[in-house]
Amino acid sequence: MTLTHGIGYVCSKAIRLIVRGLALSRIHPNVLTFLGLVINIVAAYLLAVGQFRWGSAVIIGAGLFDMVDGRVARETNRVTRFGGFFDSVMDRYSDLALLVGLLVWYGSINRPAYVVLTAIAMIASVMISYTRARAENSIPMCKVGFLERPERVVLVIIGALFDRMAPVLWVLAVLGNLTVVHRMIFTWQESKRLEEAQLKAPASRAAKV
Repeated sequence: MTLTHGIGYVCSKAIRLIVRGLALSRIHPNVLTFLGLVINIVAAYLLAVGQFRWGSAVIIGAGLFDMVDGRVARETNRVTRFGGFFDSVMDRYSDLALLVGLLVWYGSINRPAYVVLTAIAMIASVMISYTRARAENSIPMCKVGFLERPERVVLVIIGALFDRMAPVLWVLAVLGNLTVVHRMIFTWQESKRLEEAQLKAPASRAAKV
């Protein structure tokens, strides 16, 4: 067993033990989801006062709740449509809270260029989620693009941990908006394909008759 596999095995075993303990405690999965938001708000405060390294540690802690809430729901047979919706809404609030913390920090140190950059990253974060939600009203699935939520969270953690938030914001702003464009193009292509398939179906049935 390699070191990487060993670490993965230990981490997955620890998560299973945490999930089992939470399942036995009968805590509702939606409560875990909400606690994840509360912890991210604490992290946002730490970012807002410039405590980036402490903020990164708290974000990692919040990520633990993000990993286990769905598993606890499955373990306790409490998977619901509302639970999935609630988890998605809390994720959006968590993402925006962290970026608001950065807005406050860059505003407090009089860095207007980085305030604008953070705002652009914030717009990308919202639009990545919105384009997927809106697209999936028209096509079966739209998960294409560079920056899904896990990648965005990991980037923020790296930026805070190593005090390299400015480059991370550039990545979030540029690749985030490219992800939005990618999803728009993908949705256009898939919509066109589905519409063409629907037009061909009646013609095919008529030919058989």
